[in-house]
Amino acid sequence: MLQIKVPTVGESINEVTLAKWNKKTGDFVEMDELICELESDKATFELNAETAGILHTKCAEGDTLKIGDLLAEIDTAAKRPEGAVKPAAKPVEAKAPAAAPVNVPSNTTYASGTPAPAAQKILAEKGINPAQVVGSGKDGRITKFDALKAELKVVSNEVKRREDRVEKMTSLRKTVSKRLLAAKNETAMLTTFNEVDMKPIMDLRNQYKNKFKETHGVNLGFMSFFTKAVCVALQEFPAVNAYLNGEEIIYHNYCDVSIAVSAPKGLVVPVIRNAEALSLAEIEAEVMRLAGKARENKLSIEEMTGGTFTITNGGVFGSMLSTPIINPPQSAILGMHNIVERAVVQNGQIVIRPIMYVALSYDHRIIDGRESVGFLVKVKQCLENPTLLLTQGTDPNKLLLGI
Repeated sequence: MLQIKVPTVGESINEVTLAKWNKKTGDFVEMDELICELESDKATFELNAETAGILHTKCAEGDTLKIGDLLAEIDTAAKRPEGAVKPAAKPVEAKAPAAAPVNVPSNTTYASGTPAPAAQKILAEKGINPAQVVGSGKDGRITKFDALKAELKVVSNEVKRREDRVEKMTSLRKTVSKRLLAAKNETAMLTTFNEVDMKPIMDLRNQYKNKFKETHGVNLGFMSFFTKAVCVALQEFPAVNAYLNGEEIIYHNYCDVSIAVSAPKGLVVPVIRNAEALSLAEIEAEVMRLAGKARENKLSIEEMTGGTFTITNGGVFGSMLSTPIINPPQSAILGMHNIVERAVVQNGQIVIRPIMYVALSYDHRIIDGRESVGFLVKVKQCLENPTLLLTQGTDPNKLLLGI
């Protein structure tokens, strides 16, 4: 018997939860075949069989395990059963042929409780027994109107059904809850707001998006503009990019920007390293790579730790305004929101412009009001003048398209 134990999955991780068995006791597994998924407080990990044989599980889904605990054993002396290499394909259920329309002569009579063809179709789709329906038609015939009333009654009963469902919190969700509560209770968190006219960025994107995609193979999105603007502001206001460690302040001369991503098992914040040194195309490619790994629960611990500042975009879900919570040990987080056309005054005239509200939550113990407001104003200035932000006086074609 070969013992399969919980492996070491990260320096700071002492326990994991057995999220799912992909194989069960008695199954024959091949070497390197996926047998289970383990979930830590930071990520999900897949565990593969180290050899071929019959699997014998030693714990159940939902169990909390320490590093080194016994997960399963594989009987390496067992013979491979016939057909074990490739599991049988799930048979495709043949669809029943659609019922042929029933042509009822106009002089046909109906016995009491017999549904008309249109009524019969409605009752059959909802699984309603015609015997439970009172017909209002001639000789007690069940009309289409009677069938619709019966369907409405069924739907009404379904709406009134009250059910509760209890699920155990995942390790990831428990950790997120603890970190958010700690951020609220252990920091002097404050939020300042501003608004950004997004028309200059939208115009620039419309002008270059096709050529940008053709040149770099990635879309030109808003996140790259915001990341560049944040990096400029962080370098001008270094306290916003710093950590508070006891009675010391740790400043960073680099910008590792965390991007909040909604993954199937909860919110994760992968990090774009040295974002200040990346081009728009490099930022967009990194965002796409990290978001893809997040959706597949494939992010590593290294990819989710060490950020110095966070950007979160509630606008993708329709949020107009919010106060994002700081991601410890960071000192600030920028919240993006949805873009809405609003009436604003420019040069004494009322005009319609695409406006986004932005919010900066920050730890007031390390960041003063002057720095927080100045930071957000700098971000606004960069976004409302993207050509100046990106080109610094050079030809925009050279920077955006590499030509």
